[in-house]
Amino acid sequence: MAAKSQYAELARQLSAIGAVKRGLSRVLPPDCPGGAAAVLTVLERHGEMRMSRLAELMAVDMSVTSRHVAHLAERGWIERAPDLADRRSRILRLTPAGHDLLDELARRTTEVFARTLADWTDDEVGQLNTMLARLRDNFGDCRPGRYAADPAPESDPVSAPVSDPVSDPAL
Repeated sequence: MAAKSQYAELARQLSAIGAVKRGLSRVLPPDCPGGAAAVLTVLERHGEMRMSRLAELMAVDMSVTSRHVAHLAERGWIERAPDLADRRSRILRLTPAGHDLLDELARRTTEVFARTLADWTDDEVGQLNTMLARLRDNFGDCRPGRYAADPAPESDPVSAPVSDPVSDPAL
């Protein structure tokens, strides 16, 4: 186990991730803010779903999710189809234009990393990828109520962990 001073330094270093995310958000198209890109990423990774499941996976309020979904649907990047099992609900799915946008976002962020980390070796980039994946896996499901400092009720089952969707468009 590492010394507490190492964990304190890790916390300071991770706080700088916000600057990296802000830098990456500058390559997003003006009509696709980070939250919208996160919705697209979650839908690509997990497939079609109800808005309630999307809000759960993103760990955000339904009102926030609803605004992102409306924004994306207006631009034709997702569609809201009737849920045959519950006519009051809608099923969200990516459109071909949404898939194309995700491809463009991946291209843009890859180019930013390639330019920014041009002096890194392949091994160094690989080590960073490995360590970040391990960190994310160790944290698992980081929604409220999932840690000892914020205990979940015993009856609340933990669902499958999800990576940080806001970060994913940039990674």
